Amino acid sequence: MATRSICVFCGSRKGVLPSYEAAATKLGQAIAARGWRLVYGAGDVGLMGAVANAAQAGGAETFGVIPEHLVKWEVGKTDLTRYVVTETMHERKKVMFMNCDAVLVLPGGAGSLDEFFEVLTWRQLGLHEKPVVLANVDGYWDPLIGLMQHVVNQEFADASVLNFITVCSDIESVVQALS
Repeated sequence: MATRSICVFCGSRKGVLPSYEAAATKLGQAIAARGWRLVYGAGDVGLMGAVANAAQAGGAETFGVIPEHLVKWEVGKTDLTRYVVTETMHERKKVMFMNCDAVLVLPGGAGSLDEFFEVLTWRQLGLHEKPVVLANVDGYWDPLIGLMQHVVNQEFADASVLNFITVCSDIESVVQALS
């Protein structure tokens, strides 16, 4: 069965390279083209805005979740199919995760890392078996991948933790991994 709801964790900023925003736009278009639903942080700025606007333009269903304290900062995108305001960041992550079939991480900052590590930890603990995909656009996540290997090499995690992550270098391979 094809993945229906894709949770996308990504930056509320665009980043330095134009390829980051291009990848977010291409991902939104791909989600719409396949009839999938976008589940994301409900922001209308940065990569979040790019993926959501592209998904909406293609007719995709969009499910956004934002904590009250970020509504102004991340410019809460209220024209989504479903727009949910939570009290806390933790509640946001939980609602997003509970409403998806797979998790995809585009380039982002500390928030995206927090979201990635939380779902990875849940997977490591056997709390879910949903795919976790890193979109390694222009090698953005190379240092993270190196860190994960270091954690394994230093025996703070079993090598199996690396099998819980699928790393893709472009949106075509991301879509294939999610299909």
